[in-house]
Amino acid sequence: MTLEIKAPTLPESVPDGTIATWYKNVGDSVTRDELLVDIETDKVVIEVVSPADGVLQKVLKSSGETIVSNETIASLLVTQGDAQVSSAEQDSTDASADAAAEAAISPAARKLINENQLAADQISGSGKDGRITKEDVLNHLQTASMPTSPTPEEIAEVSTQSGLSSPQGRREERVPMSRLRSKVAERLLQASQTTATLTTFNEVNMQPVIDIRARHKEEFEKTHDGVRLGFMSFFVRSCTEALKRFPAVNASLDGNDIVYHGYQDIGVAVSSPRGLVVPVLRNADNMGLAQIEKEIRAFGAKAGDGKLAIEDLAGGTFTISNGGVFGSLLSTPILNPPQTAILGMHKIQDRVMAVAGEVKILPMMYLALSYDHRIIDGKEAVQFLLTIKDLLEDPTRLLLEI
Repeated sequence: MTLEIKAPTLPESVPDGTIATWYKNVGDSVTRDELLVDIETDKVVIEVVSPADGVLQKVLKSSGETIVSNETIASLLVTQGDAQVSSAEQDSTDASADAAAEAAISPAARKLINENQLAADQISGSGKDGRITKEDVLNHLQTASMPTSPTPEEIAEVSTQSGLSSPQGRREERVPMSRLRSKVAERLLQASQTTATLTTFNEVNMQPVIDIRARHKEEFEKTHDGVRLGFMSFFVRSCTEALKRFPAVNASLDGNDIVYHGYQDIGVAVSSPRGLVVPVLRNADNMGLAQIEKEIRAFGAKAGDGKLAIEDLAGGTFTISNGGVFGSLLSTPILNPPQTAILGMHKIQDRVMAVAGEVKILPMMYLALSYDHRIIDGKEAVQFLLTIKDLLEDPTRLLLEI
């Protein structure tokens, strides 16, 4: 019996996808739920697995080709009983071990292992249940002993195979831009060309929040099953309260219409191996600090493993970007259309400040709010940022709602 392997159903916001990597060739035996191919969209990478045990009979869409929802991309010849047994299945014990080993390696890591002809059992996994991630393979490659210097003939051979230009031994490599990077570039260019973006700055004394974390960190972690109390939850709660007071900052543009949202869905920018992604905290106004921290932690883990779903990234009424984790002291974040504002957090740094006529050293953070001046007036933007500053410098205001 032959089964059609189809692309998954894509949401309306994702019109098509691209075949990224086939992990099986025509004629290869596959088992049920074994990874066959990665489909890359402008938001996430979707894994397509085998629906049954069998042999990959035909590949209709090769790597780099564009597909749409539910399009047939391959066919599978289903194995019935013992009628078709591949040579790889002769030793069931080895097959079980191989399947377990495959499951313990992420798709991106497996691709690097195959490309570099590495032995998976020599790489230590840092993921969940010892799963080997892409970062583990990269670290293994970096710590491995360096090979001897290649001969000119070897350099020429590598240059020919990889499309490298190295007439004097200097290497260059041309690779196609990923769909995610291409989409990010397109949206950033769109934002800069179609919005009237301005950025207003302020600074906040982080000492009150630091004191709260130091005083309640251990008890908070014990009470909430290991969830750590970070800075981001305070910013999300402060932004949620400020968005309620300034609805224009929480609005979005739809053609010539302004859509005012009666809810606060906060996008939090996180780094992933494929680039920056912005998963969304739904109904952040109904979340406590613990739930916010738990959700952000889960998003970070899913982003690192390439497991973010399209639903995790869709929508959002406001975005927070934290360049401070990389050491940025000040920046001007770019809008995420159709949203009308984005908050940029930065590095906490001790600075000399004048407080009530006295000189003090305080842990200060610069805040940047980029906003679309077509929708938000300068007065609203400044007051919005001042509200966040006041709430962070006196967090009891969040409890009192003042």
